[in-house]
Amino acid sequence: MSFRAGHVAVVGRPNVGKSTLVNALVGQKISITAPKPQTTRHRILGIASGEDHQIVLIDTPGLHPAEGRAISRHLNRTARAALDEADAVLLVAEAGRWTDDDEAALVAAIDSERPVVLALNKVDLVADKGALLPKLAELAGRHDFAAVVPVSARRRKGLDGLVRELTRLLPEAGPIHDPDDLTDRSERFLVGEMIREQVMRQLHAELPYAATVVVDAFESGPDLTRIAATILVERDGQKGIVIGAGGARLKSIGSAARISIEKLLGTRVFLELTVRVREAWSDDEVALRQLGYGE
Repeated sequence: MSFRAGHVAVVGRPNVGKSTLVNALVGQKISITAPKPQTTRHRILGIASGEDHQIVLIDTPGLHPAEGRAISRHLNRTARAALDEADAVLLVAEAGRWTDDDEAALVAAIDSERPVVLALNKVDLVADKGALLPKLAELAGRHDFAAVVPVSARRRKGLDGLVRELTRLLPEAGPIHDPDDLTDRSERFLVGEMIREQVMRQLHAELPYAATVVVDAFESGPDLTRIAATILVERDGQKGIVIGAGGARLKSIGSAARISIEKLLGTRVFLELTVRVREAWSDDEVALRQLGYGE
């Protein structure tokens, strides 16, 4: 039995479930999820190892046409750079729905000149299953896909078939990473992302896009990990919203984040959060580099 290993760029429009699918394939949460665009802002590797394969999934921000702000340009650059280093592309779309942004993601995947597997996610949410086969046939006609695979990342359905299709596209090679590794990112990075996940989930309108997280201190112990982090926003009014009346919102963000972090680290966690204003950080290329965007 030959062993195959390589990189697969996971692309698609925002909110089709790319990160949920990566987490399901890896078997552990390494990418944060939220029902909002731009939840994923960084290039994150998810490493799915099996007896005959190691699929290194490159989770990317959703491709979108808007490039007005510096962070939007960064997100698109990150997603497109992943295509350049991949052996194959996993294009994720939503079953029963195809938009102009899906078409743009498909064009980017085709332009990479890599083999493309189309994963139609959220099939569990399609009420009329009889309409699914004609839709599969219609989408299959848009490109000479290496495979079209219906899946439900949330319910972990169809994943074995997807792994088989991706594995056969990878070169024969030994493992790229240690088989026990699940990601290339540090615990400190993942902690910051889990805090930002709660910012994305608990705050509304445009505020989550004006917020980012910096982990200031990370002291790991066998039974207790002490973490201090700052939530950066762009205006004083946003700072008040994140803190909430009597500090209630900040406490809620911290409590929910701490539960996820304790599950990740396997220790009790003392988490101290503060909120600070850094004006227009999301439209400042220098600030983005200082905050770790582009790494």
